[in-house]
Amino acid sequence: MSFRKVVRQSKFRHVFGQPVKNDQCYEDIRVSRVTWDSTFCAVNPKFLAVIVEASGGGAFLVLPLNKTGRIDKAYPTVCGHTGPVLDIDWCPHNDEVIASGSEDCTVMVWQIPENGLASPLTEPVVVLEGHTKRVGIVTWHPTARNVLLSAGCDNVVLIWNVGTAEELYRLDTLHPDLIYNVSWNRNGSLFCSACKDKSVRIIDPRRGTLVAEREKAHEGARPMRAIFLADGKVFTTGFSRMSERQLALWDPENLEEPMALQELDSSNGALLPFYDPDTSVVYVCGKGDSSIRYFEITDESPYIHFLNTFTSKEPQRGMGSMPKRGLEVSKCEIARFYKLHERKCEPIVMTVPRKSDLFQDDLYPDTAGPEAALEAEEWVSGRDADPILISLREAYVPSKQRDLKVSRRNVLSDSRLSSSTRPGSSISAVAIADATSGGSLVGAGEAGKLEEVMQELRALRAMVKEQGERICRLEEQLGRMENGDA
Repeated sequence: MSFRKVVRQSKFRHVFGQPVKNDQCYEDIRVSRVTWDSTFCAVNPKFLAVIVEASGGGAFLVLPLNKTGRIDKAYPTVCGHTGPVLDIDWCPHNDEVIASGSEDCTVMVWQIPENGLASPLTEPVVVLEGHTKRVGIVTWHPTARNVLLSAGCDNVVLIWNVGTAEELYRLDTLHPDLIYNVSWNRNGSLFCSACKDKSVRIIDPRRGTLVAEREKAHEGARPMRAIFLADGKVFTTGFSRMSERQLALWDPENLEEPMALQELDSSNGALLPFYDPDTSVVYVCGKGDSSIRYFEITDESPYIHFLNTFTSKEPQRGMGSMPKRGLEVSKCEIARFYKLHERKCEPIVMTVPRKSDLFQDDLYPDTAGPEAALEAEEWVSGRDADPILISLREAYVPSKQRDLKVSRRNVLSDSRLSSSTRPGSSISAVAIADATSGGSLVGAGEAGKLEEVMQELRALRAMVKEQGERICRLEEQLGRMENGDA
């Protein structure tokens, strides 16, 4: 009788991480050195925000995603806080709105110009004052518009209506010690928190009541984290009594014993969990580590299944995670992280290898879109709603269109172009460009690309004309030299 090891089937077993090339990193960023266990980085499909060193106050950098390379020291920052910025979070319903919490005890909400900052931004849209000590946590409600949660070192959780700048709820009796982190559940009816007293709490913010509590979720004294999963379970990271790093999965209906508990290693950096509700994969990054571990959460024992580890040479100071709608689905990208080094930010792409060029439905179920499901007033009145989902199929770019783009760019380096740039032959070059651009346009089938094609066409015409004039001048010079005039 032969025994063979049965490998658990999972489409994410072969997920691999890859850092982008150097020219696609963000260089010369002076990442904040403040002592606080936040991610220091927030990212959405339009902008990257990084908390940076600032003299005489607090600041963070907001860069359009395409502004890679070396960032000038004089590049404008968001610099309205009078103390160091501790946490930042992009609004899930508006890609140009970001909230920040600071040591100056305030929360500020900023409107970033559509094309990024041209000058330093010092005036927030709204200042939310209510904390008496530094504000270390800010997180937006996942489904209700303009609802923001903040938590400070005064052990108070405040929930704001940013649209009216009013305090909706003040929860000041539920946490006896420093709050490490806060995480909303899928529809924003509850949130869970990890506290320095080693307890994980599940709280109903509108009633101000404790729904469930687990004391000593992790027995170690170092910082913990707790996040809600899509099915309502709670995932925690922390330390054992022997200072070994742990992961645990909890059922809120029964917090007596964890559903699963795994020990990782004995490093001392706090573990930051990033959760993808569409794939049920949790990525765990340790501050000061040089690796990202990822696990799949399933309904079958042992519930937490190790998938793989991405390792690099440099330790990470912080980490940001791109929302699903900002990924390149045509490359089977299921996650993208923005890893903070001491002086740069390096994107890391997580990919599932697939042979097919078709859209992968199983990797990309409908995901939370940018539309709010509720207004703040509806949420306050007691209504709940799941996120409004969008399909990522529209974001899929078939490889055929990408090939057309490449061939259009190659017109400039085509050897045939050298003959078409002589005087009198500019029409043929324009005709080539016209045909290629037209073919690309028809292939793309998108009216929105028309202007882009026209701009390229105009640039190509100008280039052909310029080359023609240059050749004329060179021929004249050559003639003069041959005649002995020069």
